[in-house]
Amino acid sequence: MNGARTLATAARVLRQLRHDPRTLALLLLVPCVLLVLLRYVFYSDPQVFDGIGASLLGIFPLITMFLVTSIATLRERTSGTLERLLAMPLGKGDLIAGYALAFGLLAVVQSALATGLALWFLGLDVVGSPWLLLLVALLDALLGTALGLFVSAFAATEFQAVQFMPAVIFPQLLLCGLFTPRDQMAPALEALSNVLPMSYAVDGMNQVLRHPHLTADFVRDVLVVAGSAVLVLALGAATLRRRTA
Repeated sequence: MNGARTLATAARVLRQLRHDPRTLALLLLVPCVLLVLLRYVFYSDPQVFDGIGASLLGIFPLITMFLVTSIATLRERTSGTLERLLAMPLGKGDLIAGYALAFGLLAVVQSALATGLALWFLGLDVVGSPWLLLLVALLDALLGTALGLFVSAFAATEFQAVQFMPAVIFPQLLLCGLFTPRDQMAPALEALSNVLPMSYAVDGMNQVLRHPHLTADFVRDVLVVAGSAVLVLALGAATLRRRTA
Protein backbone atom coordinates (compact mmCIF):
# COMPACT_ATOMS: atom_id res chain seq x y z
CA MET A 1 0.00 0.00 0.00
CA ASN A 2 1.07 3.56 -0.76
CA GLY A 3 -0.06 6.41 1.48
CA ALA A 4 -0.07 9.06 -1.24
CA ARG A 5 -2.20 6.90 -3.55
CA THR A 6 -4.60 6.10 -0.74
CA LEU A 7 -5.03 9.80 0.07
CA ALA A 8 -5.50 10.64 -3.61
CA THR A 9 -8.22 8.00 -3.90
CA ALA A 10 -9.97 9.31 -0.78
CA ALA A 11 -9.82 12.89 -2.08
CA ARG A 12 -11.33 11.81 -5.43
CA VAL A 13 -14.22 10.02 -3.71
CA LEU A 14 -14.91 13.03 -1.48
CA ARG A 15 -14.95 15.36 -4.52
CA GLN A 16 -17.49 13.10 -6.20
CA LEU A 17 -19.68 13.00 -3.10
CA ARG A 18 -19.54 16.78 -2.76
CA HIS A 19 -21.38 17.03 -6.08
CA ASP A 20 -23.98 14.43 -5.05
CA PRO A 21 -26.23 16.13 -2.47
CA ARG A 22 -28.76 13.30 -2.39
CA THR A 23 -26.12 10.78 -1.33
CA LEU A 24 -24.78 13.18 1.29
CA ALA A 25 -28.30 13.67 2.61
CA LEU A 26 -28.78 9.91 2.82
CA LEU A 27 -25.50 9.50 4.69
CA LEU A 28 -25.74 12.41 7.11
CA LEU A 29 -29.42 13.21 7.60
CA VAL A 30 -31.35 9.95 7.30
CA PRO A 31 -30.02 8.42 10.58
CA CYS A 32 -30.94 11.66 12.37
CA VAL A 33 -34.42 11.71 10.85
CA LEU A 34 -34.99 8.08 11.83
CA LEU A 35 -33.94 8.80 15.42
CA VAL A 36 -36.33 11.76 15.61
CA LEU A 37 -39.12 9.60 14.19
CA LEU A 38 -38.38 6.86 16.71
CA ARG A 39 -38.36 9.32 19.61
CA TYR A 40 -41.83 10.59 18.78
CA VAL A 41 -43.18 7.14 18.07
CA PHE A 42 -42.57 6.56 21.80
CA TYR A 43 -43.62 10.11 22.73
CA SER A 44 -45.77 9.03 25.67
CA ASP A 45 -43.18 6.57 27.03
CA PRO A 46 -39.64 8.01 26.71
CA GLN A 47 -38.21 5.13 28.73
CA VAL A 48 -38.79 2.85 25.75
CA PHE A 49 -36.73 5.21 23.60
CA ASP A 50 -34.00 5.16 26.25
CA GLY A 51 -34.02 1.37 26.09
CA ILE A 52 -33.60 0.96 22.34
CA GLY A 53 -32.39 4.38 21.19
CA ALA A 54 -28.73 3.67 21.99
CA SER A 55 -28.81 0.40 20.05
CA LEU A 56 -30.40 2.01 17.02
CA LEU A 57 -27.90 4.85 17.24
CA GLY A 58 -25.35 2.29 16.11
CA ILE A 59 -27.56 0.30 13.75
CA PHE A 60 -28.88 3.16 11.62
CA PRO A 61 -25.41 4.44 10.57
CA LEU A 62 -24.28 0.89 9.81
CA ILE A 63 -27.21 0.35 7.45
CA THR A 64 -26.89 3.66 5.60
CA MET A 65 -23.12 3.33 5.18
CA PHE A 66 -23.55 -0.24 3.89
CA LEU A 67 -26.12 0.83 1.32
CA VAL A 68 -24.29 3.88 -0.01
CA THR A 69 -20.82 2.31 -0.05
CA SER A 70 -21.91 -0.85 -1.87
CA ILE A 71 -23.72 1.12 -4.59
CA ALA A 72 -20.95 3.72 -4.98
CA THR A 73 -18.25 1.07 -5.36
CA LEU A 74 -20.32 -0.93 -7.83
CA ARG A 75 -20.95 2.21 -9.89
CA GLU A 76 -17.19 2.72 -10.17
CA ARG A 77 -16.82 -0.77 -11.64
CA THR A 78 -19.79 -0.75 -14.01
CA SER A 79 -18.82 2.66 -15.40
CA GLY A 80 -15.29 1.45 -16.17
CA THR A 81 -13.68 3.87 -13.72
CA LEU A 82 -12.34 1.07 -11.56
CA GLU A 83 -10.71 -0.68 -14.52
CA ARG A 84 -8.97 2.54 -15.56
CA LEU A 85 -7.77 3.21 -12.01
CA LEU A 86 -6.33 -0.28 -11.57
CA ALA A 87 -4.55 0.03 -14.90
CA MET A 88 -2.51 2.77 -13.22
CA PRO A 89 0.06 2.04 -10.46
CA LEU A 90 -2.76 1.75 -7.94
CA GLY A 91 -3.12 -1.46 -5.95
CA LYS A 92 -6.35 -2.96 -4.72
CA GLY A 93 -5.30 -2.24 -1.15
CA ASP A 94 -4.76 1.44 -2.00
CA LEU A 95 -8.20 1.64 -3.59
CA ILE A 96 -10.04 -0.06 -0.75
CA ALA A 97 -8.13 1.97 1.88
CA GLY A 98 -8.93 5.18 0.01
CA TYR A 99 -12.62 4.37 -0.09
CA ALA A 100 -12.58 3.36 3.56
CA LEU A 101 -10.84 6.63 4.49
CA ALA A 102 -13.26 8.80 2.51
CA PHE A 103 -16.38 7.11 3.83
CA GLY A 104 -14.76 6.88 7.27
CA LEU A 105 -14.49 10.67 7.39
CA LEU A 106 -18.16 10.91 6.50
CA ALA A 107 -18.87 8.30 9.18
CA VAL A 108 -17.24 10.57 11.77
CA VAL A 109 -19.58 13.42 10.81
CA GLN A 110 -22.60 11.13 10.61
CA SER A 111 -21.93 9.55 14.02
CA ALA A 112 -21.29 12.93 15.66
CA LEU A 113 -24.55 14.36 14.29
CA ALA A 114 -26.63 11.34 15.31
CA THR A 115 -25.06 11.05 18.76
CA GLY A 116 -25.36 14.77 19.50
CA LEU A 117 -28.98 14.79 18.34
CA ALA A 118 -29.91 11.75 20.45
CA LEU A 119 -28.24 13.01 23.63
CA TRP A 120 -28.86 16.74 23.63
CA PHE A 121 -32.05 17.21 21.63
CA LEU A 122 -33.97 13.96 21.97
CA GLY A 123 -33.08 13.41 25.63
CA LEU A 124 -31.53 9.95 25.33
CA ASP A 125 -30.57 9.05 28.90
CA VAL A 126 -27.25 7.19 29.18
CA VAL A 127 -25.25 6.44 32.30
CA GLY A 128 -21.85 6.18 30.64
CA SER A 129 -19.74 8.67 28.71
CA PRO A 130 -21.18 10.20 25.52
CA TRP A 131 -17.71 9.81 23.97
CA LEU A 132 -17.93 6.04 24.35
CA LEU A 133 -21.34 6.15 22.71
CA LEU A 134 -19.84 8.12 19.83
CA LEU A 135 -16.97 5.63 19.56
CA VAL A 136 -19.32 2.67 19.10
CA ALA A 137 -21.49 4.59 16.63
CA LEU A 138 -18.38 5.44 14.59
CA LEU A 139 -17.12 1.85 14.59
CA ASP A 140 -20.57 0.67 13.50
CA ALA A 141 -20.53 3.10 10.59
CA LEU A 142 -17.05 1.93 9.60
CA LEU A 143 -18.25 -1.67 9.78
CA GLY A 144 -21.12 -0.78 7.45
CA THR A 145 -18.59 0.79 5.06
CA ALA A 146 -16.44 -2.34 5.13
CA LEU A 147 -19.42 -4.62 4.51
CA GLY A 148 -20.58 -2.43 1.63
CA LEU A 149 -17.16 -2.53 -0.03
CA PHE A 150 -17.05 -6.30 0.39
CA VAL A 151 -20.47 -7.21 -1.02
CA SER A 152 -20.09 -4.86 -4.00
CA ALA A 153 -17.64 -7.39 -5.46
CA PHE A 154 -20.45 -9.94 -5.79
CA ALA A 155 -23.09 -7.70 -7.39
CA ALA A 156 -23.46 -7.04 -11.11
CA THR A 157 -25.99 -4.19 -10.86
CA GLU A 158 -27.02 -1.60 -8.30
CA PHE A 159 -30.28 -3.49 -7.81
CA GLN A 160 -28.32 -6.60 -6.89
CA ALA A 161 -26.27 -4.55 -4.42
CA VAL A 162 -29.47 -3.48 -2.68
CA GLN A 163 -30.62 -7.10 -2.63
CA PHE A 164 -27.65 -7.99 -0.44
CA MET A 165 -29.19 -6.01 2.41
CA PRO A 166 -31.74 -8.72 3.32
CA ALA A 167 -28.96 -11.32 3.19
CA VAL A 168 -26.26 -9.44 5.09
CA ILE A 169 -27.97 -6.87 7.31
CA PHE A 170 -31.43 -8.18 8.19
CA PRO A 171 -30.30 -11.46 9.83
CA GLN A 172 -27.90 -9.48 12.02
CA LEU A 173 -30.69 -7.04 12.85
CA LEU A 174 -32.98 -9.86 13.98
CA LEU A 175 -30.30 -11.69 15.99
CA CYS A 176 -28.40 -8.78 17.56
CA GLY A 177 -30.51 -8.69 20.73
CA LEU A 178 -32.53 -5.61 19.81
CA PHE A 179 -35.89 -7.40 19.89
CA THR A 180 -35.19 -10.01 22.54
CA PRO A 181 -32.17 -10.92 24.70
CA ARG A 182 -29.85 -13.23 22.80
CA ASP A 183 -29.71 -15.74 25.65
CA GLN A 184 -33.47 -16.28 25.28
CA MET A 185 -33.22 -17.34 21.63
CA ALA A 186 -33.06 -20.91 20.39
CA PRO A 187 -29.58 -22.31 21.11
CA ALA A 188 -28.65 -22.47 17.43
CA LEU A 189 -29.66 -18.85 16.87
CA GLU A 190 -27.84 -17.71 20.00
CA ALA A 191 -24.67 -19.43 18.78
CA LEU A 192 -25.07 -17.73 15.38
CA SER A 193 -25.61 -14.34 17.00
CA ASN A 194 -22.34 -14.78 18.90
CA VAL A 195 -20.36 -14.59 15.64
CA LEU A 196 -22.23 -11.64 14.11
CA PRO A 197 -20.55 -8.24 14.60
CA MET A 198 -23.80 -6.31 14.99
CA SER A 199 -24.49 -8.28 18.19
CA TYR A 200 -21.34 -6.81 19.73
CA ALA A 201 -22.22 -3.35 18.46
CA VAL A 202 -25.55 -3.50 20.29
CA ASP A 203 -23.90 -4.98 23.39
CA GLY A 204 -21.36 -2.14 23.40
CA MET A 205 -24.11 0.47 23.22
CA ASN A 206 -25.96 -1.23 26.07
CA GLN A 207 -22.78 -1.19 28.17
CA VAL A 208 -22.61 2.59 27.82
CA LEU A 209 -26.32 2.86 28.52
CA ARG A 210 -26.09 0.99 31.85
CA HIS A 211 -22.58 1.43 33.26
CA PRO A 212 -20.95 4.71 34.32
CA HIS A 213 -17.41 3.42 33.81
CA LEU A 214 -15.48 1.54 31.16
CA THR A 215 -16.05 -2.21 31.48
CA ALA A 216 -14.15 -5.24 30.21
CA ASP A 217 -17.21 -6.29 28.21
CA PHE A 218 -17.28 -2.90 26.49
CA VAL A 219 -13.62 -3.22 25.52
CA ARG A 220 -14.31 -6.70 24.14
CA ASP A 221 -17.29 -5.45 22.12
CA VAL A 222 -15.32 -2.55 20.65
CA LEU A 223 -12.41 -4.78 19.69
CA VAL A 224 -14.72 -7.30 18.01
CA VAL A 225 -16.48 -4.60 15.95
CA ALA A 226 -13.18 -2.94 14.98
CA GLY A 227 -11.55 -6.28 14.18
CA SER A 228 -14.53 -7.31 12.06
CA ALA A 229 -14.29 -4.07 10.07
CA VAL A 230 -10.56 -4.63 9.40
CA LEU A 231 -11.14 -8.26 8.42
CA VAL A 232 -13.96 -7.40 6.03
CA LEU A 233 -11.87 -4.63 4.45
CA ALA A 234 -9.07 -7.15 3.85
CA LEU A 235 -11.57 -9.54 2.26
CA GLY A 236 -12.89 -6.68 0.15
CA ALA A 237 -9.40 -5.96 -1.19
CA ALA A 238 -8.86 -9.65 -1.94
CA THR A 239 -12.16 -10.07 -3.83
CA LEU A 240 -12.17 -6.72 -5.67
CA ARG A 241 -12.63 -7.18 -9.41
CA ARG A 242 -11.66 -4.71 -12.12
CA ARG A 243 -14.97 -4.94 -13.95
CA THR A 244 -18.37 -6.56 -13.80
CA ALA A 245 -18.75 -9.55 -16.10
